[in-house]
Amino acid sequence: MKNLFLYLFAFLPMSVSAQYSYDLQGHRGTRGLMPENTIPAMTKALDLGVTTLELDLAITKDGQVILSHEPFMNPLICLDSEGNHIASGDHSFNIYQLTYQEILAYDCGSKFHPGYPQQVKFFATKPLLEDVFAVAEKYASDMGLPQPRYNIEIKSSPDGDGIYHPEVPEFSDKVVKLIAEKLGWERVNIQSFDFRVLQYIHENHPEVPLAMLVENAATYQEDLKELGFVPDIFSPHFRNLNAEIIAFFHHKGMKVIPWTVNNTEEMNKLLDLGVDGIITDYPNLAPKR
Repeated sequence: MKNLFLYLFAFLPMSVSAQYSYDLQGHRGTRGLMPENTIPAMTKALDLGVTTLELDLAITKDGQVILSHEPFMNPLICLDSEGNHIASGDHSFNIYQLTYQEILAYDCGSKFHPGYPQQVKFFATKPLLEDVFAVAEKYASDMGLPQPRYNIEIKSSPDGDGIYHPEVPEFSDKVVKLIAEKLGWERVNIQSFDFRVLQYIHENHPEVPLAMLVENAATYQEDLKELGFVPDIFSPHFRNLNAEIIAFFHHKGMKVIPWTVNNTEEMNKLLDLGVDGIITDYPNLAPKR
């Protein structure tokens, strides 16, 4: 549990714990306010009253499950192991070819992010998923906050198989096993853009709640047909989402939770249309309703 509580108490909790009538999901924790997919991003999200922590996974060379949106050290947010900038477009710092101990030397929290100027900057490493669980559960309990849900994305693609991540069965089984051991499925779902992941888990681990991630809400019928089964959640980019599409999925018993909605006006519009939740980089902007 090395570095579990690094920076955890550097940011005093706001103790907001606002209760929402919808599922408020902190995207990568609170990407708009803290370095993404870090433990401080998760605790900040809890302070702001999110109901669900949204996060992404990668696999290290030694088989550890860590938080990362990319399967490499993203030059936009990470410095290399010597503290130097990584050239734009350089994807050679491959997480699947680095051990977890090696990954701890990379700083993915100090570099200024032009898209998120409000981010607090500090040295931050990519944490183990099991450490995120341990900290978030204890933090919520200690602060008198509701225990969070977790929306966990398996990041994979056919082009990355065996290069940037394990193939679908190994990747999926590893993640499912860890979650089952640490938390169970009452407050967890798995999401993915890679339909192979959803299909594999549906067939081999039917107890796992699943969310279908798509880029374009307008292609919903084709996407559902391609997937081949009815998952628990439809999660599109919020553009093109309308009342007809929401009603279609509600009729099938699914929830609709769009991403990534970053201003209050858009959030209110979507909630008025009947979405079940919002995924946002800025939980502090979410309407209290």
